[in-house]
Amino acid sequence: MSAKQPGMNMKKNAVSILVGFLAAGSALPAFAQSHSGHGMVKPSVTDAAPSGNAPCMTQGDMQKGMDSSKMKCVGPAKKPGTGQDKMQGMDHSKMQGMDQGGMQGMDHSKMQGMGQGGMQGMDHGAGGMQMQGGSAPPDARDPHAYADGFVTGSGLYAIGSKRSLHMADEHSFATVLVDRLEAVDTNSGRSTSYEAQAWFGNSYNKLVIKTEGEVEKGRVHEARNELLWSRAVSTYFDTQLGIRNDAGSGRPSRNWLAFGIQGLSPYWFEVEATGYVSQDGRAAARFAAEYELLLTQRLILQPRVEANIYSKNDPDAGIGSGLANVSAGLRLRYEFSRQFAPYVGLEKYSTFGKTADLVRASGGRASETRVVAGVRMWF
Repeated sequence: MSAKQPGMNMKKNAVSILVGFLAAGSALPAFAQSHSGHGMVKPSVTDAAPSGNAPCMTQGDMQKGMDSSKMKCVGPAKKPGTGQDKMQGMDHSKMQGMDQGGMQGMDHSKMQGMGQGGMQGMDHGAGGMQMQGGSAPPDARDPHAYADGFVTGSGLYAIGSKRSLHMADEHSFATVLVDRLEAVDTNSGRSTSYEAQAWFGNSYNKLVIKTEGEVEKGRVHEARNELLWSRAVSTYFDTQLGIRNDAGSGRPSRNWLAFGIQGLSPYWFEVEATGYVSQDGRAAARFAAEYELLLTQRLILQPRVEANIYSKNDPDAGIGSGLANVSAGLRLRYEFSRQFAPYVGLEKYSTFGKTADLVRASGGRASETRVVAGVRMWF
């Protein structure tokens, strides 16, 4: 039987080997088998070489791929328990160095140190790894220690039974904003105008003071003062409730109940809308809006408009029913800092209806253009 014969069936080889053992008794005929997939020769295996014949194949020769068909081994038959009886049932295609697919029929669970569920004897807790739970290690960080363990003596950053750490919207703060403090030049003379707000409180509740007026010849010609409680109702808007007082030289004092809303509308317009009711049944409304157009990070153009409406005539205060007056202007300011910004601008002031008639009757102008220069600041 040729060791190089292609296409030989492994079952036929096994039958040939069995017939050889039965016929010869003590002699093992040589056989060869082609290696499936790699073209390597499968040599014969014997336990020992009988004297007077060619040497038998050894395990080392088998690994080298020598052709066993050219070597004969003649010797006594092997007894059960020796190497020859173990050859039956052996898959020679799975011997070391022959097939890359590995050994068939091997029970990997019986390998030394290996069990069905994994490797035996392995310490999964090696390296100090432990399951979650138990006491914290002695070098664990203190949960009350912030900034690498830094805690002020007053316990500012400590979280305990007496909480001292506050979120930003829980702090109370105070601010004063002088939106307009300006000199006004008109055909009828010069004056000084102002508008300011101050508030104290947190992000949700604040006490607000508003004031606006005009000073002529060292005297307050007219003034509007409001004391309001402001409550946040959304991210950008506050409702306001309080009182308003009107005063001025030669003018009667008027008191109003005030209620309104103030905030930042879409497209970043700052708006105010306030309604007023007086004790004698008068009603009024005030609307104001402004926008900040950043030409640069410091140079800002601010358009602003304000309108006042009254329900009844008040000749003593120089006010008629309906739309009383509207002021619209542009101010260009330069911010040396966010807290201090001088500006210049133009403003158109107009009165309407019966209010305009009262202004003309007193010798004034119903409409005029004003040149302004002033400063905006807050602290």
